[in-house]
Amino acid sequence: MGLSISVGLLDDLHRHDPEGAAHHARELAVLGDALGRAGIDWREPAAEGTGRAAFSGGFPYGYLHHLRRVYVLRRAGSPVTPAAATDPEQYARDQAEVGEETLMFSSHLLCHADSAGFYIPVDLADPLFLPPDSPVAGGGIVGSSGGLLAELRRLAEAIDLDPDGSDTGAAADDPFEAEKFAWHRLAGACRTSLATGRAIVFH
Repeated sequence: MGLSISVGLLDDLHRHDPEGAAHHARELAVLGDALGRAGIDWREPAAEGTGRAAFSGGFPYGYLHHLRRVYVLRRAGSPVTPAAATDPEQYARDQAEVGEETLMFSSHLLCHADSAGFYIPVDLADPLFLPPDSPVAGGGIVGSSGGLLAELRRLAEAIDLDPDGSDTGAAADDPFEAEKFAWHRLAGACRTSLATGRAIVFH
């Protein structure tokens, strides 16, 4: 089981899952209403009826944790090692650092639920924290597609990636295979979101 990421999810669901489409349409409408109350003018564009999502991908939850670790190590100026080749005790210490950095509430990559929620194609300096009683999926934390992409670009060099490269994935024997796989999927979703005006949906 892992994280699924979509942009333009309603286009895909309208074709083969009308109930699912109605559910996600309601979630996106709730998001739009909550953003409006927070002074942000954005709503998901109407479904285009293409029969497929503009972007769809996913990866194991652990890959997201590995990528967040890279971001924090890079930000701290510490050596970045592949998660797959890191001693478990050191990995646990690194994850504690991730937890501390998350509490700064400034990173779009770190401050987001693992399995639900949204990134929107709106310029937000920091992640948006909606009121605690907000019905928006993902605990009411909303990230910026552009902000997330900027953070991904900043950490790319640490895992031997070209920040402007296309979604090519990574070779199975690459020590950073997990981190690169997650990077490419997230970057692809961000670019699609910015190009289409649609939200990135974690589900």
